Amino acid sequence: KGFWKTHAWLKSVYLQKSGRTKKEQKSKTNDVKLAILGGEGTGKSALTVRFLTKRFIGEYATNFESIYKKHLYLEGKQLNLEIYDSCSQPQKAKFSLTSELHWADGFIIVYDISDKSSFAFAKALIYRIREPQTSHCKRAVESAVLLVGNKQDLCHVREVGWGERQKLALDNRCQFCELSAAEQSLEVEMMFIRIIKGILTNFKLKEKRRPSGSKSMTKLINNVFGERRKSV
Repeated sequence: KGFWKTHAWLKSVYLQKSGRTKKEQKSKTNDVKLAILGGEGTGKSALTVRFLTKRFIGEYATNFESIYKKHLYLEGKQLNLEIYDSCSQPQKAKFSLTSELHWADGFIIVYDISDKSSFAFAKALIYRIREPQTSHCKRAVESAVLLVGNKQDLCHVREVGWGERQKLALDNRCQFCELSAAEQSLEVEMMFIRIIKGILTNFKLKEKRRPSGSKSMTKLINNVFGERRKSV
């Protein structure tokens, strides 16, 4: 009963369903959309709730997806953060991530350091995110991705070594860290801040690569009148 009562409280306080769809385009740079993905039982929801409330809750219903909202101030900006917590998928199931790839600005990929199969699933998720972009999902800048090894408190039954996790992250241009949602509230907060800063850096890169409206218009006018002068 305690679990369901607490979970209902969390839904009422933090689980604010967005009226917009995932496919809706983002219009402001202070809107940050983050998807947290991983296999069943890896602690995705525990990490999210730890960040939002500083509380640890070990049990969650895994058959629904949620979007949590949080307002925070970072790097001189007021940010409207949305965190998409996916429903758990069987780690052997096929997945596409098409809607997530369109919607999210960045990804947290979670695995359980005491479960080798969850690491294999995390690897498949990263490969999917890093696949060559199709015409339906082109990005000016590669998405920010953070690989997280959760349940560091279970290191005595570790199945995923530091080296293989580091190699996966470096080979696929991801940030990485290892922590425990159960025991490390500050580390969880810093982990989220880290990926959000990565997303903000990407926003700045996109702005630099995007020609300004005035420059584009000037170029267009010059091209038009240049052609006319040639014809005269």
